[in-house]
Amino acid sequence: MKAFLLAAGQGSRLRPYTDCTPKCLLPVRGSPVLGIWLSLCRAQGISEVLVNTSVHAGAVADFVRNWKNGISVTVVEEPELFGSAGTLRANRAWVASADKFWVFYADVLTRADLNSMLDFHSPQSAATVGVYSVPDPARCGIVTVGADHTITNFIEKPAAPRSNLAFAGILIGTQEFLDAIPDKAGADIAFDVLPRLTGRMRAYSIKDYVLDIGTPENYEKAQTTWPGSALENSR
Repeated sequence: MKAFLLAAGQGSRLRPYTDCTPKCLLPVRGSPVLGIWLSLCRAQGISEVLVNTSVHAGAVADFVRNWKNGISVTVVEEPELFGSAGTLRANRAWVASADKFWVFYADVLTRADLNSMLDFHSPQSAATVGVYSVPDPARCGIVTVGADHTITNFIEKPAAPRSNLAFAGILIGTQEFLDAIPDKAGADIAFDVLPRLTGRMRAYSIKDYVLDIGTPENYEKAQTTWPGSALENSR
């Protein structure tokens, strides 16, 4: 199974950490975030990964070139950011023969059991969206979920949140999901795609560690709370 690993963000909220280092190569307890993600992909049976990059693209390419962990990694540079959904649309041919694929946000740290999420996915769904409980829902993409796990509403950064279940930056997409991406510059998954597919997606609740490290506060928090990957801790 293939995975998009979205890593092209400029990391402006993480300055000065990202002045000289791309966000995806920032270390968490000594391990670059990109390396943590690639290890997770290998451990959970993902064979091919496409990493998009923009700022400090050469450093990302060098890291991948020297990364030897048994999976195939393709690096795609975006001179101008396509947007999270725009990246999927621009590289749709890469998953043309796949009925489903992963989408990961590289600035999320997680120990989620991806195989359990894959088992949960229904072939009838346009997507399965990983969600988790957050204390500050007004800052996140918030889902409302029906009794059968169907997502009935999705709003990015709602002024009056209806729940505290947030999009975790992890999802299983399909060709129907790709069809829902609008042909516009900077198309975004949370703003432009997920709201279009309410009623056609299911929510998978992640009980394991999830942390968006896109702010200095959360990045610093990760240095003391990240428990390492399940693979590392099993050795």
